[in-house]
Amino acid sequence: MTEKPKKNNGIIRILYAFTYTFSGLHHAIMNEAAFRQEAVIFVITLIAIPFMPVIGIIKLLLILTSIIILIVELLNCAIEAVVDKVSPEYNELAKQAKDMGSAAVFLSFTASGAVWLYAIIQIFTV
Repeated sequence: MTEKPKKNNGIIRILYAFTYTFSGLHHAIMNEAAFRQEAVIFVITLIAIPFMPVIGIIKLLLILTSIIILIVELLNCAIEAVVDKVSPEYNELAKQAKDMGSAAVFLSFTASGAVWLYAIIQIFTV
């Protein structure tokens, strides 16, 4: 077992936080197919949103709900990794944790889909 690393303070802590962030994103992109797919969709939508003929607040909501999908997927991947580590064999509680993570991703997609539907309705009813 490795010993716990010492805590850093100030700007060093912030710099380390950035390296942990990019390490997590890199791992998700390299190892998590669902995250990769959602990231590709995010980039496509990020390119399309500025050209949509809707007001700025709707554009902002489209971007934010798309980011929320990525955030929730990262958390879901983290839950799955921890569950797989502590419970490699089948366990009903492990299944429930994974299912709830999946449900959270679904709900984030539902929220984003509702905003997209609203934006599309606004485009075609003007």
